[in-house]
Amino acid sequence: MKIKSAVFKVSAPDFPSCPASALPEFAFIGRSNVGKSSLINLLTERRDLANVSDTPGKTKLINFFLVNNAWHLVDLPGYGYAHVSKTEHEGFQRVIVDYLERRDHIACVFVLIDSRLPPQAIDREFVDWLGGGPAPFALVFTKADKQSAGATQKNIDLFLQSMTWRRAAPRKIFTTSATTKSGRTELLNFIGETLTGPARS
Repeated sequence: MKIKSAVFKVSAPDFPSCPASALPEFAFIGRSNVGKSSLINLLTERRDLANVSDTPGKTKLINFFLVNNAWHLVDLPGYGYAHVSKTEHEGFQRVIVDYLERRDHIACVFVLIDSRLPPQAIDREFVDWLGGGPAPFALVFTKADKQSAGATQKNIDLFLQSMTWRRAAPRKIFTTSATTKSGRTELLNFIGETLTGPARS
């Protein structure tokens, strides 16, 4: 699939503020500082579409981007560490839960995981929780250029082995690098195939 247009539409501080839309949505989420903004910019080939920051927890809102006038790319707040108050942090978690459990037309949730790290409890717990919900999901292991392919694959294998998959398993597993652009084609092909696949209920 080729992305011809990608424009910012709206930021929502809570679930009721999310825009009414029947378009399919592909949401991106991960632990803070996992490289989510860089991946979104890579996919859309828009350098500044999503804000890139060295400060963990920068994304505090649900950001909606309209792509090809056909679907929404949704940038969710990180579910890990952030330089915010306890009250604010709890609010971020609530908006994530509300969106993932109550939002219609979610085509897929891409869960980003830092490929450089061994399995982290926060990632495992989030994926396990997500697998019990209504939204289909895929795993995206980021920053693969920061180490050897063998080291990346080892951490991916360790993560998959650490999960019991008592609930739903991921639809797909990707390895990406915003620096080398690896994984971009595979992700876009998957999105394209999902959009043209059997109608979702």
